[in-house]
Amino acid sequence: MIWSLLAIILIASVGLIGLHAPPVIVPIILLVCLALFYKLRITIEDETLCASFGPGIIRKKVRLAEIVGCEPIRIRWWFGWGIHLTPCGWLYNVSGFDAVAITLRDGRKFALGTDDPDGLTEVIRRYTSNRT
Repeated sequence: MIWSLLAIILIASVGLIGLHAPPVIVPIILLVCLALFYKLRITIEDETLCASFGPGIIRKKVRLAEIVGCEPIRIRWWFGWGIHLTPCGWLYNVSGFDAVAITLRDGRKFALGTDDPDGLTEVIRRYTSNRT
């Protein structure tokens, strides 16, 4: 994701030189996106699953007690990166095609992109099966 956004920033900067619009706006917006979404960190702390992007300003938190199921999935290339609605619910992803689909007690679903879907699934199942 980092290299893709840097390439787009470079192309946008060069392409806007001849236009009347200030060439600084587009690269600045893309740099902000890069800073906010350069990585996705998934942690489990205090009975809560947390997925946070970049420095942690944008995040998804869910209590482990609310999770009733999870499974590794492959996502389509056109689902892209970032946060957006897909057939498997909201997808939180920064790269790749692997994710874990999570189902909540109320029926809502979402997916977290990861390089290790089997490992994340195993950890979530371990935490959710040990509830009392």
